Amino acid sequence: MKRYNFDTLSEAVNTLTQEGYKESFEAGDNYINALYSKKEYDPSQLTILASYRFEGMTNPSDQATVFAIKANDGVLGTLIMSNSTEHNQNVDLIQKIPSSRQ
Repeated sequence: MKRYNFDTLSEAVNTLTQEGYKESFEAGDNYINALYSKKEYDPSQLTILASYRFEGMTNPSDQATVFAIKANDGVLGTLIMSNSTEHNQNVDLIQKIPSSRQ
């Protein structure tokens, strides 16, 4: 996967979508949910191909990470994890997704 240097979260998501990462993933209680296709994935069925971290300009708690993810069935998508205390992602489940990054 080509590595990018993004300035903003929206730039990252837009570029990755143009590169084919069209699905949006979200970490639920027990599965990683694909929001458009309505599929559920176990973390072992996914691979993190790249991640991009962003920090808020005025508030350090506005940090977020965008993960470029490939599912074992070929589906490509992104998962956005906010690092603030007010996020709804299951961080433990996200951490179980294997990474192909070196």
